[in-house]
Amino acid sequence: MLEQVGDDVSEADGEEDGAGEADGVPTGDGDREDVPSVPSPTGGEHVRVPAGRTESPSGGRASSSGDGAGEHRTKADLAPADRAPAERRSAASGGEEDGGRGEGEAVGVWDDGLIARRVTEATAAEQTPLEPRAPGPLSVAPLVYDGPLRSRLDALRELVGLSRTRLENRTLAEAGRVLDEATARRRLSGQHTVVALAGATGSGKSQLFNALAGVPISETGVRRPTTAAPIACSWSDGAVGLIERLGIPPRLRRRPLQSADSEQQLRGLILVDLPDHDSAAVQHREQVDRILKLVDAVIWVVDPEKYADAMLHERYLRPMAGHAEVMFVVLNQIDRLPGEATDLVLDDLRRLLDEDGIALGEYGEPGANVLALSALTGEGVGDLREALGQFVAERGAAARRIAADVDAAAAGLRPVYATRRRPGLTEEAREEFAARLADAVGATAAGDAAERAWLRNANRACGTPWLRLWRWYQDRREPPTGRLPLRSQPDEEATARQRVEHAVRTVADQASAGLPVPWAQAVREAAVRGAQGLPEALDELAARAGLPPGRPPRPGWWPVAVLAQACMTLLQIVGGLWLAGQIVGVMAPNLGVPVLLMVCGIVGGPFIEWGCRIAARGPARRYGQEAERRLREAAAACGRGRVLDPLAAELLRYQEVREQYARVTGVGMTAGR
Repeated sequence: MLEQVGDDVSEADGEEDGAGEADGVPTGDGDREDVPSVPSPTGGEHVRVPAGRTESPSGGRASSSGDGAGEHRTKADLAPADRAPAERRSAASGGEEDGGRGEGEAVGVWDDGLIARRVTEATAAEQTPLEPRAPGPLSVAPLVYDGPLRSRLDALRELVGLSRTRLENRTLAEAGRVLDEATARRRLSGQHTVVALAGATGSGKSQLFNALAGVPISETGVRRPTTAAPIACSWSDGAVGLIERLGIPPRLRRRPLQSADSEQQLRGLILVDLPDHDSAAVQHREQVDRILKLVDAVIWVVDPEKYADAMLHERYLRPMAGHAEVMFVVLNQIDRLPGEATDLVLDDLRRLLDEDGIALGEYGEPGANVLALSALTGEGVGDLREALGQFVAERGAAARRIAADVDAAAAGLRPVYATRRRPGLTEEAREEFAARLADAVGATAAGDAAERAWLRNANRACGTPWLRLWRWYQDRREPPTGRLPLRSQPDEEATARQRVEHAVRTVADQASAGLPVPWAQAVREAAVRGAQGLPEALDELAARAGLPPGRPPRPGWWPVAVLAQACMTLLQIVGGLWLAGQIVGVMAPNLGVPVLLMVCGIVGGPFIEWGCRIAARGPARRYGQEAERRLREAAAACGRGRVLDPLAAELLRYQEVREQYARVTGVGMTAGR
């Protein structure tokens, strides 16, 4: 018959078990002297007999203190892990077939590595007969997440992957930790629920831990801090992986009192007694913070004196407000409150929890359970055990804890993904950017120059010879510059470069407006990278896409106009020669005909030139507009390839991570719910 409370099993080399006291877990042996070893009755390895203990007549050992704590056993004394329950009971009977071990020497070893303390002859008489264990160990099956939670975890993993090149590692650290813990927890048992008992110094959590286990396991007393290391107690087999994940060594793993009702009610529970969260020892607080991130649920134990402690609410309860569904808040030591003071303290505790943002599980709504009890007198412990049994039986605490962790990680990432508007560049912003580049490259001036070139070509082709000769003479006499000095080429290039930089800054500001800071910075950096070499590219493009080489094209009526202008010139020449011949006397006098010819030539030439100029305005304007359009399109294409496309890629990446973030938060998830 075994009372399943904990003690340490020595290694095969018989090493002393003095680490329990160092870790804050009493061994019951006090300060131990070096003790001799005696041969084991079973013929196995030697057994070290501590001071104050004697060999029992039956070959077993009896403790002078009666608690059997801190004893050492041999490998031969340990029953095999795969031994059937009936064989364990047979081994515990201490018959002669078992190598002469007495009744007090019987040993049963749990096949999950948990340590059980043996009942000696002195304590066996005080124990009531226990009901037999439920047959067979608890089957261990891995944890399975439902569809929505899997989808949210996949989205969070995708979100972290897409954001690593844009966000700092410390920003994504919590999300990465949640993914790692979710993966690690999924590989372990889904039939167990790990619940931590947390509280401040003197709150009585270790006393409550012992009350739930049915026997003293965790040390209690007035010395502070009492609990120096976390202690785990499991109500069923198959919990090794979960306990090892918490970093709790085998010497700090325990079993509760064997009871069919208790084991059936809390089957699958792993209860962990944590050190005090307000301990003066820094390593104690670090252990609390570490394990609280790994357990499936937590029971916060408060007392009437410290239930409103600012450290508890600001450091733990308020940040864990989103984990209300996997949280119990227990007001302990109500035996110290007179009359109706318990209800008053409970109401004030609920008020504080509500201010912390913790939803209370009242009227069937999901949230934290708030209970009042006394671990010392046992009042209310049964209610906690019943609520804890229902909570464990649901087998959903682990998934709810992971979902709450995902919610917390998403809330922490909200500033780097949430935006006040839909990201993107409007068509108006794109057109404005193209217009600024066209102005920088001088598209309008190029169009005007093309129009003037066409008109000048038309005037040369259709103008009178005398007018063209006069213009040539004027061009030779007048200086090449006018009243205003011509701007040098470096000044023009500097002005164009400034216009290009201004255009890039403007479109980058428009694209990044309203975006979270990291993504806005990424958009601006993409614009700056694209602007490198853009002025030079626009200069080359202007030279290539400006005026076409050669003379402007001529319309079909130009030959007719040139022929008519030649005829007018010929009339002037013929009329002039005729008059000259009459003056010389070569020809008969007749002033009417030559004068008429000369007048027709003199008047007709300018008239034809004026008519050609009027007719050339339309084609010249269209020619200039076409030249301007080509240059604007070329500048827009250059700006789009170097600036707008990288900006669009960054905005598209942000749009993608924003959609993933929406999946992480559960927004718009209708399928699978």
